[in-house]
Amino acid sequence: MKGVVIGKFYPPHLGHNYLIDTALSHSDEVDVLVVDNPHYHIPSESRADWLRKQHPKAHVQIIPDIYDDDNSEAWAKHTIHFLGHRPDIVFSSETYGRPWAEAMKCRYVDVDIARTTVPISGTKVRQDLLKTWKYLSDPVRSGLAIRIVIVGAESTGTTTLARDLANTLNTPWVPEIGRYYTESIMTTDYQWSNDDFYRIARLQQAYENEIAAKSHGVIVCDTNTVATELWQRRYMGETTTKMQHIASHDKADLYIITGDEIPFVQDGTRDGEHVRHRMHRWFEARIKKAGVPYIVVRGDPAARLRASKNAAEDIIAQKRTIT
Repeated sequence: MKGVVIGKFYPPHLGHNYLIDTALSHSDEVDVLVVDNPHYHIPSESRADWLRKQHPKAHVQIIPDIYDDDNSEAWAKHTIHFLGHRPDIVFSSETYGRPWAEAMKCRYVDVDIARTTVPISGTKVRQDLLKTWKYLSDPVRSGLAIRIVIVGAESTGTTTLARDLANTLNTPWVPEIGRYYTESIMTTDYQWSNDDFYRIARLQQAYENEIAAKSHGVIVCDTNTVATELWQRRYMGETTTKMQHIASHDKADLYIITGDEIPFVQDGTRDGEHVRHRMHRWFEARIKKAGVPYIVVRGDPAARLRASKNAAEDIIAQKRTIT
């Protein structure tokens, strides 16, 4: 028996998971159709990917929107044409489910339309992401967590600020993986290669996503893969296309760039005092190009923390609502 589920999944939540799990338990095969609409701020590719991770046994596909929500006959024809077959059974938690099923001449199963089993809706999540965070699965949390990213040249106080800001916001922070990677290979006469930077970038992203999934909706990151691009440029003389592709999967909601006016401190691993000011300019240029809100913080640790806290709280207030 072939079942079908359709929706915006904007964003996917535990109610959607319950719906899809119900369909899977009553069908031999289940197609989950994610409606693609370019006006949605969360891309259909992301929504579909999160559902695939949560429901590996379902066949998750992206279906183009026909921009006629109330036309059950049109959606029925569109669905059958898209799938290449008529489903046997429709599972839905929305009022449009029954007329859509009838138009396709399918059986219909109503799944928690009153939201009594899982009291959540996409509308509620979009109204306040952080308030409804407990109703999201780990893949969705990893994708939607608000990320405050601190970057800067060597010995400009990024780690100190990341820790202090995370404590102030009462949220987790993600350490710089590249530092541990560097320390681990310094016991040998090692020559850097591009593969090292690819490994660091992927490790940083994986760790960041794990922390995001276990957070309450906000994380502070001590660097990200955009910074790894610049370290590759520093040591290898260029940023490769492959590195740019890896970095394109980063998510940042606010960048905080640490100023280079403070004295350089040698900790036994640093070797970039002579290029520190140049790298600071690289960071500013790269972050401007990213098109993400950013600030540059200078002064003593207290001044930097105050500016960072104010900027972070503004971004969190903006990003907790999904339009």
